[in-house]
Amino acid sequence: MKINGKVAVVTGASGGIGLAISKALQKEGVKVYDISRTIKPHEEIVKAYSADVNDTKKIEEILEEIYAENGHIDIFVNNAGFGIAGAVEDASAKNIYALVNTNLSAVIALSGVATKFLKRSGNGGNIINICSVGGVIPLPFQATYSATKAGVEIFSRALANEVKPFKIKVTSVLPGDTKTGFTQNRIIENNNNSEKYQKNVEKSIKKVEKDEQTGKSPDTVGKVVVKILKRKNPPLRKTVGFWYKCAVFLPRILPTKLINYIVRKIYC
Repeated sequence: MKINGKVAVVTGASGGIGLAISKALQKEGVKVYDISRTIKPHEEIVKAYSADVNDTKKIEEILEEIYAENGHIDIFVNNAGFGIAGAVEDASAKNIYALVNTNLSAVIALSGVATKFLKRSGNGGNIINICSVGGVIPLPFQATYSATKAGVEIFSRALANEVKPFKIKVTSVLPGDTKTGFTQNRIIENNNNSEKYQKNVEKSIKKVEKDEQTGKSPDTVGKVVVKILKRKNPPLRKTVGFWYKCAVFLPRILPTKLINYIVRKIYC
C-alpha cells in the first residue's frame, strides 16, 4: 500500500526513535507533525508543536488544527515516554505516577482522541504504539517501566478490536536495545543503603546502558514502522530485530519461572 500524501502525527519526535520514524515517513512522502514538550524543528517535520502528552485537551486542539489544515489525519504514533531505574522501594511516588501517566495513561487517552480524527477522515488509518521488549520480558530495577510497556501492548490489542469496524489498524512496536538519548535521560533512583541492593542495581543499570549504547540505530525502528503502514493487514505486534524476536518468543515455550531465573542471572 502507498502511504505517499498521508498525514502523520508523532509524539516525542524531537529526537531518538520518534525522529527516526518521522524521517522514514517523510522519505515516503508522508507529511509529519511532531508533538513534544521541547520543540526542535527538523526538516523532516512540517511543524512541531510544544505540548505535554498528559494534556489531552491541548493535544486535541493541536489535532484539530492539523486536521483543518489538511482535511485528514491518517497516522498517529504514540512514541513519547521516559524511563526510571532502581529498586521499587526507592522509587518516589511522584516519579512512579509521572511514568505511568506519560507511558501508559497518555497513550490510552491520546489513542482515543486520535481515533476520533481518523474516523472523521474516513480513510481508516493507523495507530502505532511504541512499546518495548521489556514489556514482554520484564527487567528487574526497571519494574515500573516494564509494567507500563506491558500495559501499552495489552491496550493496543484491545483497541484494535474496538476500531476494526472503522478500518483503523493498531500495532504495537517493540524495539529492543536502541542507541538514543533515552539512556542519558533515564531517571536513576538508588537511595537504598543495602550493599547487596547497591551492587545489583549498579550491575543491572550498567548492563542495560551498555546494551542500549551498543544497540541498533533508531532508524531500524523507523523502517519497521514504514513497512507496517504499507501492509494491508499489519500485525498486532511487531518486534524489531531478529534476536529480540527470539527473546519475545521464549515465554511461549519456556516456563515463566525459568524466564525469570535467566533474567535474574543476567541483570542482577
